[in-house]
Amino acid sequence: MKKFGPKEIAEILPHRYPFLLVDKIIHLDLKEKEIIGVKNLTVNEHFFQGHFPEVPIMPGVLILEALAQAGGVLVHELGYTKKIAVLLNVAVAKFRKPVIPGDVLMLHAKGVHVSGTGGKMAAKAMVSEQLAVEAELSFALVDKNQLG
Repeated sequence: MKKFGPKEIAEILPHRYPFLLVDKIIHLDLKEKEIIGVKNLTVNEHFFQGHFPEVPIMPGVLILEALAQAGGVLVHELGYTKKIAVLLNVAVAKFRKPVIPGDVLMLHAKGVHVSGTGGKMAAKAMVSEQLAVEAELSFALVDKNQLG
Protein backbone atom coordinates (compact mmCIF):
# COMPACT_ATOMS: atom_id res chain seq x y z
CA MET A 1 0.00 0.00 0.00
CA LYS A 2 1.17 3.50 -0.82
CA LYS A 3 2.33 5.56 2.17
CA PHE A 4 0.49 8.81 2.83
CA GLY A 5 2.16 10.96 5.45
CA PRO A 6 2.11 14.76 5.70
CA LYS A 7 4.54 15.22 2.80
CA GLU A 8 2.55 13.02 0.40
CA ILE A 9 -0.75 14.61 1.43
CA ALA A 10 0.69 18.10 0.84
CA GLU A 11 1.71 17.00 -2.67
CA ILE A 12 -1.92 16.08 -3.40
CA LEU A 13 -4.01 18.69 -1.56
CA PRO A 14 -3.62 22.45 -2.07
CA HIS A 15 -4.33 23.14 1.63
CA ARG A 16 -1.65 24.33 4.04
CA TYR A 17 -1.49 25.19 7.73
CA PRO A 18 -3.79 25.94 9.44
CA PHE A 19 -6.29 24.43 6.99
CA LEU A 20 -4.63 21.13 6.16
CA LEU A 21 -6.67 18.85 8.41
CA VAL A 22 -5.47 15.36 7.46
CA ASP A 23 -2.31 14.09 9.16
CA LYS A 24 -2.04 10.73 7.41
CA ILE A 25 -3.90 8.17 5.34
CA ILE A 26 -4.02 4.68 6.85
CA HIS A 27 -6.33 2.88 4.41
CA LEU A 28 -7.03 3.24 0.70
CA ASP A 29 -9.11 0.82 -1.36
CA LEU A 30 -9.51 2.08 -4.93
CA LYS A 31 -11.73 -0.83 -5.95
CA GLU A 32 -14.24 -0.01 -3.19
CA LYS A 33 -13.54 3.75 -3.45
CA GLU A 34 -12.83 3.97 0.28
CA ILE A 35 -10.28 5.92 2.28
CA ILE A 36 -9.51 6.41 5.96
CA GLY A 37 -7.52 9.41 7.12
CA VAL A 38 -6.38 10.47 10.57
CA LYS A 39 -6.40 13.85 12.31
CA ASN A 40 -4.67 13.93 15.71
CA LEU A 41 -6.05 16.70 17.89
CA THR A 42 -4.02 18.46 20.55
CA VAL A 43 -4.97 21.32 22.83
CA ASN A 44 -2.60 23.47 20.75
CA GLU A 45 -4.89 23.45 17.68
CA HIS A 46 -5.60 27.08 16.78
CA PHE A 47 -9.40 26.64 16.76
CA PHE A 48 -9.53 25.34 20.36
CA GLN A 49 -8.28 28.74 21.56
CA GLY A 50 -11.57 30.37 20.58
CA HIS A 51 -14.11 27.51 20.28
CA PHE A 52 -14.61 27.44 23.28
CA PRO A 53 -11.66 28.24 25.58
CA GLU A 54 -13.32 26.91 28.75
CA VAL A 55 -14.72 23.80 27.05
CA PRO A 56 -12.76 23.32 23.78
CA ILE A 57 -14.70 21.61 20.98
CA MET A 58 -13.59 21.18 17.36
CA PRO A 59 -15.93 23.22 15.14
CA GLY A 60 -18.25 20.96 13.15
CA VAL A 61 -17.49 22.79 9.93
CA LEU A 62 -13.80 21.86 10.33
CA ILE A 63 -14.69 18.20 10.84
CA LEU A 64 -16.65 18.37 7.59
CA GLU A 65 -13.65 20.02 5.91
CA ALA A 66 -11.34 17.26 7.20
CA LEU A 67 -13.71 14.65 5.74
CA ALA A 68 -13.78 16.53 2.42
CA GLN A 69 -9.97 16.65 2.36
CA ALA A 70 -9.73 12.88 2.92
CA GLY A 71 -12.21 12.50 0.05
CA GLY A 72 -10.01 14.80 -2.05
CA VAL A 73 -7.06 12.44 -1.59
CA LEU A 74 -9.30 9.54 -2.67
CA VAL A 75 -10.43 11.40 -5.80
CA HIS A 76 -6.81 12.16 -6.68
CA GLU A 77 -5.82 8.52 -6.27
CA LEU A 78 -8.76 7.45 -8.45
CA GLY A 79 -6.92 9.16 -11.30
CA TYR A 80 -8.15 12.77 -11.27
CA THR A 81 -4.66 14.16 -10.74
CA LYS A 82 -4.98 17.36 -12.78
CA LYS A 83 -8.11 18.45 -10.94
CA ILE A 84 -9.04 19.58 -7.45
CA ALA A 85 -12.21 18.50 -5.69
CA VAL A 86 -14.12 21.60 -4.55
CA LEU A 87 -16.90 21.18 -1.99
CA LEU A 88 -20.35 21.91 -3.46
CA ASN A 89 -22.86 20.63 -0.95
CA VAL A 90 -23.14 19.12 2.50
CA ALA A 91 -26.31 17.09 3.03
CA VAL A 92 -27.73 15.05 5.87
CA ALA A 93 -24.99 16.21 8.25
CA LYS A 94 -25.42 14.98 11.79
CA PHE A 95 -23.16 15.80 14.70
CA ARG A 96 -23.29 12.95 17.21
CA LYS A 97 -20.34 13.47 19.58
CA PRO A 98 -18.16 16.46 20.44
CA VAL A 99 -14.54 16.24 19.28
CA ILE A 100 -12.13 17.51 21.92
CA PRO A 101 -8.37 17.89 22.50
CA GLY A 102 -6.64 14.52 22.72
CA ASP A 103 -9.07 12.80 20.36
CA VAL A 104 -7.90 10.94 17.28
CA LEU A 105 -10.37 11.66 14.50
CA MET A 106 -10.73 8.83 11.99
CA LEU A 107 -11.95 10.22 8.67
CA HIS A 108 -13.88 7.69 6.56
CA ALA A 109 -14.99 8.59 3.03
CA LYS A 110 -16.55 6.35 0.40
CA GLY A 111 -17.15 7.42 -3.18
CA VAL A 112 -20.84 6.97 -3.97
CA HIS A 113 -20.41 8.51 -7.42
CA VAL A 114 -17.21 9.90 -8.93
CA SER A 115 -16.85 11.19 -12.50
CA GLY A 116 -14.72 13.67 -14.41
CA THR A 117 -16.98 16.55 -13.37
CA GLY A 118 -17.58 15.72 -9.71
CA GLY A 119 -19.41 13.35 -7.45
CA LYS A 120 -20.68 12.46 -4.02
CA MET A 121 -19.07 10.89 -0.94
CA ALA A 122 -20.60 9.20 2.07
CA ALA A 123 -18.46 10.36 4.98
CA LYS A 124 -18.19 9.76 8.69
CA ALA A 125 -15.80 10.84 11.42
CA MET A 126 -15.16 8.43 14.27
CA VAL A 127 -13.52 8.91 17.68
CA SER A 128 -12.67 5.76 19.65
CA GLU A 129 -15.05 3.76 17.43
CA GLN A 130 -17.90 6.16 18.27
CA LEU A 131 -19.61 8.09 15.49
CA ALA A 132 -18.88 11.81 15.84
CA VAL A 133 -20.13 13.17 12.49
CA GLU A 134 -21.78 11.76 9.38
CA ALA A 135 -22.68 13.53 6.14
CA GLU A 136 -23.03 13.30 2.39
CA LEU A 137 -20.51 15.54 0.62
CA SER A 138 -20.90 16.59 -3.01
CA PHE A 139 -18.01 18.06 -4.95
CA ALA A 140 -17.06 19.47 -8.34
CA LEU A 141 -13.79 18.66 -10.05
CA VAL A 142 -12.06 21.84 -11.24
CA ASP A 143 -8.90 22.11 -13.33
CA LYS A 144 -6.01 23.19 -11.10
CA ASN A 145 -5.15 26.06 -13.45
CA GLN A 146 -8.69 27.52 -13.09
CA LEU A 147 -8.14 28.30 -9.42
CA GLY A 148 -6.29 31.40 -8.30
